[in-house]
Amino acid sequence: MPVLAIDAGTTGVTALVVGEQGDVLSRGYREFAQLFPRPGWVEHEPDDIWTATVAACREAMAGADERPTCIGITDQRETAVVWDRRTLHSPRPAIVWQDRRTTAICDRLRPDEERVSELTGLRLDPYFTGTKYAWLAEHEPQLWAGVRDGSLALGTVDSYVIARLTGGAAHVTDPSNASRTLLYDIGKGAWSDELCDLFDVPASALPEVVPSSGVVGTTDPDAFLGLSLPIAGIAGDQQAALFGQACYSPGMSKCTYGTGSFVLTNTGSTPVRSDAGLLTTVAWDLGAGLVYALEGAIFVTGAAVQWLRDGLGLIDSAAEIEGLARTVPDSGDVVFVPALTGMGAPHWDPHARGAIVGITRGTTRAHLARATLEAIAFEVRDVVDVMVTEAGLEVPELSADGGASANDLLLQLQADQLGVPVRRPKVTETTALGAAFLAGLGTGVWGSTDELAQTWALDRRFEPEEGRRDDGRHDRWRDALPRAGKWTS
Repeated sequence: MPVLAIDAGTTGVTALVVGEQGDVLSRGYREFAQLFPRPGWVEHEPDDIWTATVAACREAMAGADERPTCIGITDQRETAVVWDRRTLHSPRPAIVWQDRRTTAICDRLRPDEERVSELTGLRLDPYFTGTKYAWLAEHEPQLWAGVRDGSLALGTVDSYVIARLTGGAAHVTDPSNASRTLLYDIGKGAWSDELCDLFDVPASALPEVVPSSGVVGTTDPDAFLGLSLPIAGIAGDQQAALFGQACYSPGMSKCTYGTGSFVLTNTGSTPVRSDAGLLTTVAWDLGAGLVYALEGAIFVTGAAVQWLRDGLGLIDSAAEIEGLARTVPDSGDVVFVPALTGMGAPHWDPHARGAIVGITRGTTRAHLARATLEAIAFEVRDVVDVMVTEAGLEVPELSADGGASANDLLLQLQADQLGVPVRRPKVTETTALGAAFLAGLGTGVWGSTDELAQTWALDRRFEPEEGRRDDGRHDRWRDALPRAGKWTS
């Protein structure tokens, strides 16, 4: 009984057909355009996301021997989408999670930050959806009038894709996505009227919050490839990856190396609060109550490699960076702070910008390549160190996934910096895998999380090299951080 998983990411849509053993039977992928209308602004056309979704699913199902029995959906979380409830088309582009246009709104609302954090577990930062809705309310009043009169719907990408799949019949999201909006009370497990008022968002425009696993709608054959399939799994991409990595017990941790990097630790039924830059978020709801996670969200990691490729032309493909970085023993004392869209956890500085320090006449592109991989490892170490020292969590090992987890040098650098093993599964597309697991769990393909855990298989384990954690490289990184901070202010 295969399951179709849709992963609507930041640069494209991946569709996987997943078998009962957790194996990937077939896949499809389609990119969609990234829009950068002004410096610091990032947008997507929702119709492009939908077109890519249909194409990726068609490709995946064409390569599978059996028709899937259900669908799971995961998405890029904080991106804000507006669409017409009747036509399902969007009157404006989606504002992507990377977008920083709402910095001034966040600064204006600083007096309310403590209360916002108390209710949501998040920080007042342009990263989150509620600030983007507040910007639309302030700058596009005609559009916002449509939101208020009920003709336009609000949601994150999961809600939008489900609306398209069901021909508009379902307007839903799950707690993992809702908890990323700044509009959801993670203690009560519901939209907050107080927060909706603060960000000027009509609660009537928001989707119904449903469990992460269980049937919430059925695809409309006229809208989706002639198929009528139950939609039975929903989760934000990082929570889906945590689920796909079989991190079902408190203390289990993973890092997804994608456009950004996201470290999540399962904290069970208790929300663990952080005063040092980490986020308290909902991991999932399997129908028996909320499960929470502590998260460190790093905005730019894989995107820094893309910048070396597309912006500087130092490499022709992202995969080349490992071979280039291995041609030098170290970065030559070059440090790269990849704050290309500000700094996320644990520093949280929307005014920060990228910096490369320590360049000499002897610096080569290989040193820059190695400095980029080291920066990713340093950023993740900063988050894990806070989890261990400030939140009191134990992280005995880290599960790695995402596109950049194929880079052996990166994962070895990561193990060295953390001082604990890093393990990579055979299936590294754990975001989509988690969506498939949630859907299959909700329709009986799998009977329990214990059964799902048996499908996890190790590809390689990276052991830390003695003495590398305290060799001074991380100290140089910490020296470089302030030089990138508060640049635009």
